[in-house]
Amino acid sequence: MEPDVPAAQPLISSDVEAVLAAAGGVVAGLPLGREYRALHRSVEGTKAGLAVLDTELRYLYVNPRMARVDGLSAEAHLGRTLADVLPGAARAGQVLREVLRDGRPRQLVGTGFAHAPSPHVRHEWRVTFHRLEDEHGKVVGLVGVGLEITEPLRYLPELERAHQRMALLDTAVTRIGNTLDIDATCGELADFVVPGLADAAGVELFQQDRPGGRRQTPPGVMRLRRAAFSAAPQVRAALREIGSAGVYVEYEAGSPIRQRLDAGRSWMHDLSAGDVPEGSYADRIARYRAAGVHSVLITPVGTEDRLLGTLSMVRVGPSPAFTREDAVVAQELAARAARALDRAFRYAREHAMALELQRALLTEPTVPHPNLETAFRYLPADDTTVVGGDWFDSLALSRDRNLLVIGDVMGHGVEAAVAMSHYRSMLRALADTGLRPHEMLHHADRMVADAGFERVATCLLALGDPRANTVSYSNAGHLPPVRITPQGHIEIVPLPVGPPLGTGFGVYETVTRPGVPGGTLLLYTDGLVERRDEDIDDSLRRLTRLRLSPRDSLEKIVDDVLAQLMSGPAEDDVAVLAARVHRLTHL
Repeated sequence: MEPDVPAAQPLISSDVEAVLAAAGGVVAGLPLGREYRALHRSVEGTKAGLAVLDTELRYLYVNPRMARVDGLSAEAHLGRTLADVLPGAARAGQVLREVLRDGRPRQLVGTGFAHAPSPHVRHEWRVTFHRLEDEHGKVVGLVGVGLEITEPLRYLPELERAHQRMALLDTAVTRIGNTLDIDATCGELADFVVPGLADAAGVELFQQDRPGGRRQTPPGVMRLRRAAFSAAPQVRAALREIGSAGVYVEYEAGSPIRQRLDAGRSWMHDLSAGDVPEGSYADRIARYRAAGVHSVLITPVGTEDRLLGTLSMVRVGPSPAFTREDAVVAQELAARAARALDRAFRYAREHAMALELQRALLTEPTVPHPNLETAFRYLPADDTTVVGGDWFDSLALSRDRNLLVIGDVMGHGVEAAVAMSHYRSMLRALADTGLRPHEMLHHADRMVADAGFERVATCLLALGDPRANTVSYSNAGHLPPVRITPQGHIEIVPLPVGPPLGTGFGVYETVTRPGVPGGTLLLYTDGLVERRDEDIDDSLRRLTRLRLSPRDSLEKIVDDVLAQLMSGPAEDDVAVLAARVHRLTHL
């Protein structure tokens, strides 16, 4: 039940001076004129709006700020209700009546229309209302103090967008550039900007023409090949023809897009504007429009030294057109991706160089004596691992003997491939001296250590003597060989293991075992069996469980070994060398 209080008489600001003059500057026997005037000036001059309402929610007083906000004079407020002055704010009446009833102040954040000229159709206010009581404790009305927050609220969406852009850039650090694979990095960039920044996106890289290729880039034309493409599910089908990976994109010299890209700047185009760039891009614009694309943003992807490619993004349907702020975000994302791509390009060049060098050095083993048949395979690791220094060899020695060599230089890259060539040449030279296997390893170890060579290597030598029907082994930190008997039994040859070559302190042994007439000897590097989550003894036991036919050719046996042990991409280089005596009956 609302309080039964007589309505107070309206008081406008001009009445104040008359009241003070009539009272002679004294109110209730106290000289309050100066204090009252100071309070009056504060209320009248404050930036906050102030209003006094009676118990019927009619205006009794408004200060100038409140009058300017509402667009009505102070006098025009008096006697009118809140709903009269602010159409659309009627809902606030219920809250104000609750303040009158229980006396608890309440803050209102509401919207409504105002009479003051403004670019805003609706206004927002934040006002705190307090209950007013007279000296006897009777409720006489309300006082409200508040601010219009229309203008600050107008910037909230922009602030939210800025926050989203910053969050997007922060997240990019962990989402882009996680591998050294070029296509994978492009895919990470394309997937990252969809749907946060675009409805669909492609990453294009420069495509080198190959001599004699079908497509030759015309003079002055920038040709790129789309390495990755990503699209939101609802537009993927419509954009498949213009956005799939593998398509070529060309920009003619002097075109607006080319000029922007050459200057390292983004190119943004609103397809709904009707104008179409000249050149070959006009055809793409037509296809874009047919697919529902209305906004395009193309950003260069490059380092300080060179342009690597572009990031192309489109928006379709109800999505808003790209803005300059979007272009800034896209450029920052492209810069971060460019650093990752530059690392991937450098790695790819080094990987290709090391692989080419290793293949050139790792030519087919020398032809052994006619009594020995060999087969070999070399598998480089998958593209996420730099090529290593695995090597193998077979050397024909005097008295029908054959020396089998397999080794693995520690480390990866061009340096490992070069080191591999040194070890291989060194052992070839030592093999001609007539030294026993352990003596070859000892001399190789001392030579490498004395030369200050920093790349150590594991190595296994197997010297076959068909006249004595023996095989003499010496091992420098390598995995043991495997014998396959004519009956198909697979066994690991146990050998004492010395330190890898290159330490300068190696002590090695030669162990002679009987040959296996008609059997096969298998030498390999650790990439064939070692797994990161598996103990090496378990890895070696898997060798003994291979299903191989001893009567198959060596080529098939090697293929079967690889097929059964290599279930996926190799984590490290793999070298395999198989040998079998085919004229004499012993190895």
